[in-house]
Amino acid sequence: MGSGKLLEKQIDNLFKVGAKMLKLNKEELKDKEQWQVAGIETPEFDFQNLCNNTKENPEWIHFGAGNIFRAFIARLQQELINQGAAETGIIAAEAYDYEIIDKVYAPNDNLSLLVKMHPNGELSKILLASITEGLKADPAFASDWQRLKEIFRSESLKVVSFTITEKGYSLKNIEGEFFDFILEDFKNGPQSPNHIMAKAAALAYERFKNGQLPIAFSSLDNCAHNGEKLHQSIFTVAEAWVANELVEKEFLGYLNDESRVAFPWSMIDKITPGPSKVVQKDLESINFKDTEIIKTNKNTEIAAFVNAEAPEYLVIEDKFPNGRIPLDQAGAIYTDQETVNKVEKMKVTTCLNPLHTAMAVYGCLLGYNSIAEEMKDQEIRTLIKKIGYQEGLPVVVDPGVLDPKEFIDEVVEERLTNPYIPDTPQRIAKDTSQKIAIRFGETIKSYQATNELKAADLTAIPLAIAGWLRYLMAVDDQGNKMPLSPDPMLTELREELESIKFAKPESFDAQLKGLLSSEQLMGVDLYQVGLGEKIEGFFKEMITAKGAVRKTLQKYLN
Repeated sequence: MGSGKLLEKQIDNLFKVGAKMLKLNKEELKDKEQWQVAGIETPEFDFQNLCNNTKENPEWIHFGAGNIFRAFIARLQQELINQGAAETGIIAAEAYDYEIIDKVYAPNDNLSLLVKMHPNGELSKILLASITEGLKADPAFASDWQRLKEIFRSESLKVVSFTITEKGYSLKNIEGEFFDFILEDFKNGPQSPNHIMAKAAALAYERFKNGQLPIAFSSLDNCAHNGEKLHQSIFTVAEAWVANELVEKEFLGYLNDESRVAFPWSMIDKITPGPSKVVQKDLESINFKDTEIIKTNKNTEIAAFVNAEAPEYLVIEDKFPNGRIPLDQAGAIYTDQETVNKVEKMKVTTCLNPLHTAMAVYGCLLGYNSIAEEMKDQEIRTLIKKIGYQEGLPVVVDPGVLDPKEFIDEVVEERLTNPYIPDTPQRIAKDTSQKIAIRFGETIKSYQATNELKAADLTAIPLAIAGWLRYLMAVDDQGNKMPLSPDPMLTELREELESIKFAKPESFDAQLKGLLSSEQLMGVDLYQVGLGEKIEGFFKEMITAKGAVRKTLQKYLN
């Protein structure tokens, strides 16, 4: 739909709606006609009945109440409820940024508005009512924490899912030592957990004490072997508690018994950027009231509406001891662990995430504020195509349920080029230290595992890693100071590079050796696979003068 027709439709809807403001709350939800007249799809169920059913017999709780949860997971559940395939909603729990609950969930009765942004400019809107509670997951909020413990003691609870990003599962720093706050959790036990993994362990302990009830802990984050990582982190906390005589040793047996506690692997994919001002204006044109874009003190950008692309994929290992949610009836794929692993590796290590990370660091260095605009840059486009098609695909195993080349084709030709997705390299550059080992290290390992291919022959992947290190200097390609996106390791990473000066290549010596040899950071010792010196060379060329980043890309990609 062109911009002219979109405007006509908006004006037409405005006249139909009249002066009445559309407000997200359970009372206004009852008048479905006002939403439908404004072009918004409404739920086909009674929201209050759903809330009552969920409170009495909770089946699903989700940690990580941010954008992708609402845009994808909550919408899938809404489809099931609409179909009559589910009778309960999802309870959202936020364990990190409590302003999300206070400023978005609570004022809107846990309702949201989803806006799908299509490549032709069309915006399709869905009123989401599948989330029935929003809780702050911290003992400091006594009533919410007590409610969480009550939920975990419920026999009906089937699934505990997570979208908390890669860093949410990390217990150790770059040196492989436990963070101080994790050591505090080890000492404090389940009574006062601070980290999300300690909170999950404490709540699992509630379930253990109430008859060792079955449950599935399902990570829906973009990281390799996410179910295994979740299990390892929770189990590590529990082991420390047993060692400190804070819980019974039988708790470890419970967590390791797959007939009672499972940690299914998954692959999830849906680009969900922060709230778009274009969407905000569109919603204002139809008298939707709740359009304020909030930036929390922890740098989360969120609103009562959530915007996302239309394409989406969810593949989950079929391992649910207390019964599964029938998400396959809404488009998800249930399969075995081996297939999930193949799909996840295909996407996270080759077909999308590495491309995203490369675009993020070079987009920042070259002055871009839009992923779609970046895709018009010849060097960046060549870089990501080389990472995906030339260096990634040769070591990807076809998972059978999705075709790898078709997946990359859609990413490169349709998804990343969508001008209506307000995604930025700055957003994607967030927490890159937690992603490098997965998004590039896994492909390098695959090269090492073959006899035909050599990691030392790679070019685009080491360019991406060198670009990230160059990005950490916080100086763009024109020599201007550049803000860096949040990252849990930013301070220590910057300290490693602080003696390197822009436009003074002689200041570069061996400062990168500690980082490039760190298996914790990179996934492999890059010197042992023949890439350490190559990355050092790329990096040195990129700091020589203004425009050196661009020239380096041109030199090695042509």
